[in-house]
Amino acid sequence: MNTNTIKGLRWLVITLVAIATIINYIDRSALAVMWPGIASDLGMDKRDYANILSVFLVGYAVGQSLFGKLFDALGTRIGFLLSILLWSGAIALHFMARSAMSFGFFRVLLGVGEAGNWPGATKAIAEWFPVRERALGQGIFGAGASLGSVIAPPLVAALYAWVGWKSTFLLTGALGFIWIVPWLILYKSGPGAHPWISAEERAYILEGQRAATAQDARHHDYVPTLGQLLRHRQSWGVIAARFFIDPVWWLFVSWLPLYLNERFHFDVKQIGMFGWVPYVGAALGALLGGWLCGRLLERGWSVNRARKLVIGAGLVIMLPALLLSAAAETPLLAVLSIGVILFGFQAAITNIQTLPSDFFSGKTVGTLAGLSGTSAVLGVIICMQLVPELTAGGNYTPFFVLGALLLPLVFISLWLGGTVARVRAP
Repeated sequence: MNTNTIKGLRWLVITLVAIATIINYIDRSALAVMWPGIASDLGMDKRDYANILSVFLVGYAVGQSLFGKLFDALGTRIGFLLSILLWSGAIALHFMARSAMSFGFFRVLLGVGEAGNWPGATKAIAEWFPVRERALGQGIFGAGASLGSVIAPPLVAALYAWVGWKSTFLLTGALGFIWIVPWLILYKSGPGAHPWISAEERAYILEGQRAATAQDARHHDYVPTLGQLLRHRQSWGVIAARFFIDPVWWLFVSWLPLYLNERFHFDVKQIGMFGWVPYVGAALGALLGGWLCGRLLERGWSVNRARKLVIGAGLVIMLPALLLSAAAETPLLAVLSIGVILFGFQAAITNIQTLPSDFFSGKTVGTLAGLSGTSAVLGVIICMQLVPELTAGGNYTPFFVLGALLLPLVFISLWLGGTVARVRAP
């Protein structure tokens, strides 16, 4: 008997992935939180910000597909190591930026590195969780993104007040390098060969991943080529859904500090006080969306029915909240209604991001997660370029209406994508 086993090892793995995601969002949010001060120091404006954000997203789009393939080729352990080394180094280098062009260069590197977190997390969850727990695992990971956005405004604002924006980038960059140490110690392999996993937990994970019927089992190891992957409408359903839904999240992650600055005249300190509030709703939505889907599966619901119910409920919650936010007259009402939007978003996206592991085996999950992530970023880039014109004169109503118009397209994409079930070899 192995006396060095760790009980509940899969929960430690997903906790480390969630912590990496918290760091990811602290790093990417730092520029937005400090933008009023940086823009004042360097003489930049909202159009410069939109362009810097767009080149970050170009890097992010490339990184999604690149790291999706790398995680499938090199494995989760090395994939995460490469991803966080790149993005932590890139955010630290922001201290050298002196113009929109130099900020843009470092943001491209940041985008490529940070993108790896998403296909990597999806692959880790597919490896370490049985089907009925994957949405909860995805919810914990998604909560990491939300908690990062909760932590970032007050933390970055405090560091900005203490050491200025240049040193703040160096300090936030150090977080990722610290994270690497426990990751390399803990994540030695997947559950099938990990020396610290108990026999009971290994059996629970692996048996819960097996196909339910003998016919499904014959197709369980179907590993399509990229061309074959793109011939399945299920793949396009995920790719299209991410294209339409992700811009809603990014509208707030990237523009909320500027919205508070322009709409309510907040400075960096006030952004730090208010900017975290909506992401509490996002964290709750991620956890509840994952938990609810798992409960429905335990009660005998099909994966198709459970996933689509929770996704649909999240979209329904978002729509009226987007319209309410457009009419918000006070900062408190604005951040609370945005919190409801992000609650619904995370409940939905938690289950959408689980779909690659529902459709394909572990050897393909990273690739489809990366492709859908690239599609998501392309949708975000298009929307981000519209924001300066949509918000001309400080009127953010068209900004919220844009988000509301995207939601029906998400549902249509998933409906056309067909039933949520394991894809079979042709």
